[in-house]
Amino acid sequence: MKNDLKLTKQGLETLRKELEELRDVKRPKLVERLANARSQGDLSENSDYQSAKEELEFLDGRIDELTEVVKTAAVVSTGAKGGKDGVSVGAKVTVKVNGAKTIFEIVGEWEADPINKKISHDSPLGIALSGKKVGDRVEVEAPAGKLQYEILAIE
Repeated sequence: MKNDLKLTKQGLETLRKELEELRDVKRPKLVERLANARSQGDLSENSDYQSAKEELEFLDGRIDELTEVVKTAAVVSTGAKGGKDGVSVGAKVTVKVNGAKTIFEIVGEWEADPINKKISHDSPLGIALSGKKVGDRVEVEAPAGKLQYEILAIE
């Protein structure tokens, strides 16, 4: 696990809620399902037992992973003081690419959701934008070729 794991306050809260749901709701139900399957007899041919056991192992792994993230993550303040310090985690960045304006939110890697315009600070675009100020231009290699981004605003 990285020591420099960064999350926004909202991102950390989302992960905490997921952890709580997994630990307090889903895991007890899965343990009960496993116990019921175990009581059905021959475990070697009991597919429900095998399935529940595998799901529990996966769930426990996710719980351990989220517990570590929640424990070690550094919460960053949202925004970049109006862009004075440049783009950083928590900032909303308005850029112009191919003549179109787009707003991206720079988030920690655990919060990334490209479909909803939340990009990780560790992504190629996140790295390119990091520390840049309004008016700066960056070039990012994409599958379709190099794209030019102009920073129009930082919130």
